[in-house]
Amino acid sequence: MSDTTHHVVPVRVYLLVFASLLVLTYLTVAISYVDLGVFNALVAMAIAVTKAMAVILWFMHVKYSTRLTKLCVGGGFLWLMFLFALTMMDYISRNWKF
Repeated sequence: MSDTTHHVVPVRVYLLVFASLLVLTYLTVAISYVDLGVFNALVAMAIAVTKAMAVILWFMHVKYSTRLTKLCVGGGFLWLMFLFALTMMDYISRNWKF
């Protein structure tokens, strides 16, 4: 038999995370109407990463998981950043002719 203890998260935490996700979604929509020039994509990605981290940490219980789980999640994010970097290098290096 496995004797593992589970972390009990209060409902209040879930409600606060849900409310913050709603606020960040509203902020994403509101900021899309503002012209930030080259920073539009940067701000949108920053908000998206913040929302993803909230979902991963609290809704997926990674915050209370083992170090191995955190390592696997971190490796997934590292791989995603690697793919984004390769995509951006390809996009920036193209010789666009209009």
